[in-house]
Amino acid sequence: MATTRADLQESLPDPARRLLDARRDRAERMLNSVRGGVLLLLASAALAYAPSLPRALIRANMAVLIPVLVWTAVQYLLFYRAPALPDWLSVVNPLVDITAVTAIMGAYGVAESAALALKSPMFLAYFVILAARPIASSTRKAAAVAVLVVVEYAALSVFLIESGRAVLAATPIAASAGSAVSPLDEAAKLLFLVVGGAIAIYATSWHERLALSYYRESHEREQMEVRLAQAKLESLKLQLHPHFLFNTLNTITALITTDPPAAERVVSGLSELLRISLYNAGEQEVPLERELELLEPYLAIQQIRFQDRLAVAMTVAPETRRALVPNLILQPLVENAIRHGIAPRAAAGLVQIHARREDGMLHLRVADNGVGPSASGGRWPAEGVGLGNTRARLQYLYGDRHRFELDGSPQGGFSVGITIPFHLAPDESAGAEDAS
Repeated sequence: MATTRADLQESLPDPARRLLDARRDRAERMLNSVRGGVLLLLASAALAYAPSLPRALIRANMAVLIPVLVWTAVQYLLFYRAPALPDWLSVVNPLVDITAVTAIMGAYGVAESAALALKSPMFLAYFVILAARPIASSTRKAAAVAVLVVVEYAALSVFLIESGRAVLAATPIAASAGSAVSPLDEAAKLLFLVVGGAIAIYATSWHERLALSYYRESHEREQMEVRLAQAKLESLKLQLHPHFLFNTLNTITALITTDPPAAERVVSGLSELLRISLYNAGEQEVPLERELELLEPYLAIQQIRFQDRLAVAMTVAPETRRALVPNLILQPLVENAIRHGIAPRAAAGLVQIHARREDGMLHLRVADNGVGPSASGGRWPAEGVGLGNTRARLQYLYGDRHRFELDGSPQGGFSVGITIPFHLAPDESAGAEDAS
């Protein structure tokens, strides 16, 4: 990866950066709660030990703990009702924590002894502050906090030694036996702080890189899934063209010898059908009115074939005509109704096409009064190309946001209902009224 650690945050795509910032915001809120709990425990401990501590140490404890505790509480009042905390808070909070630790150790050194200050377990609080950086800071902020820790503790050590408050011992062993401090011990502490800071910086950078890697892999996976779905949709849509073309050619073949003029009209209708179909070939969704326009020449062909045995009725609400529907969605359903419902009937049959809008959904229904399941001994017929293709395309396009319903009775009649989200083409939706 070409980006440096310092520039990694800026290289993150906007969605990944927003996700990372949201997680850091939650981490900062949690850390502030932990800070408040720790400060309350320290204040309780200071009060418990107050009778046995010198007044100077009590004042030092209170001088540091009370302001930091107040600052922690003020954050809840000022910032925690907002959706996101101020960006500068993730810098100010560790700065306050580090300075508070340094100040309380410095107060111990001035009020009591340098050995108490430099050998106090309070020194370990620096590592706690550094450990919190990877989950709450960027790499740059973690680096600034690590440098501040080293600088403040080094300054404290130099101050106590140069001011003569610290008695130096030649070796760490000699220092451990008395009230002196060893320069080697202090150098080792600084080295540990440098290493701890480096680990915090690396962990923060690794966290950012992990977020970027996760985002890229997730984004690439989503893109692959979209391309795969588009390829499958295109395959399903192309499957329909030879299907209805084959059936129409069969109709022409049957009419050529018995009714040549009708065969010519079918050829003309087929030409119009192919023209409209090719015009819409590159689109997965088209306005319903264009889908109905495609249906007209097909119905004209079928009415030539069946003559007075086929009637078609359309009930299409005006506001639904510009709604987007899957390309070539109605023709296979109407073909299915004619072929399996009307064709086996001796008497005339009716195919009805309905379209309406309700509760933000588009409801389509193709129904016939044909033989229904009775033609299969009362059983539902197996799904062929038309119904199976339609079901698969609806699933790819709309997922769980659609319904595909089959209805019929042994006494006759069969219907297919489709419910999909009502939406218009982007250039049409801006000026459309939101009618219910």
